Amino acid sequence: MQHAVGAPQPGGGPTPPVVSLTGHFPLPAAAPVQMPAPEGNGSLSGGAHGPVAVLLIGAAGAGKTTIARHWADNRGAPTAHISLDDVREWVRAGFADPQAGWNEHSEAQYRLARRTCGFAARSFLANGVSCIIDDAVFPDRPAVGLGGWKRHVGPGLLPVVLLPGLDIVLTRNAERTGNRRLSDEEVARIHGRMAGWYGSGLPIIDNSQLDVTAAAAALDRVVARSIQGPPVW
Repeated sequence: MQHAVGAPQPGGGPTPPVVSLTGHFPLPAAAPVQMPAPEGNGSLSGGAHGPVAVLLIGAAGAGKTTIARHWADNRGAPTAHISLDDVREWVRAGFADPQAGWNEHSEAQYRLARRTCGFAARSFLANGVSCIIDDAVFPDRPAVGLGGWKRHVGPGLLPVVLLPGLDIVLTRNAERTGNRRLSDEEVARIHGRMAGWYGSGLPIIDNSQLDVTAAAAALDRVVARSIQGPPVW
């Protein structure tokens, strides 16, 4: 005779645990991120610090993915780079491309990608690995705002805004291919919305005249200052 999973067994034996066949499991609760102490010169390039989590914000063409990767590559401490767009595009069949229209499906996939990135970030931090996440976070759209990232990663997350001039963003976007390339009108619209971060209290880097190495160095300095006095957001 077969018994349902979790049903009492004849003879009063222990009840087997209920087994989920869906593969779903609850995410661990967000915990404070350990804040490293900067070196005397204000640099985070050394390896004698605890893990730090950085959220690099920028529009398409701002250079955030390239700069985030360079920053992670050249730190003296273990550091992971987590690209929101890369994780979002793990969905192949059924991918909801926002360029085809922002709707409940594309928003749901964005939310899922953010939760996935947050889970990965907490796992890295728990194992002593710093991380930098790049995403286009809008100051005027709560659905893709900073509050979600704070819940997913933890209150120690350090947001930094990368905001070059519009002409620079348009030029970089023109060099893109595939679904990552946007129309000039869309780029200009997004860039204008990103300008809303001015006055927010978040650190902003204008990398219009900076190459990748110089921009990563500027990010390093901003992160060191943020650790000494984290912005209120």
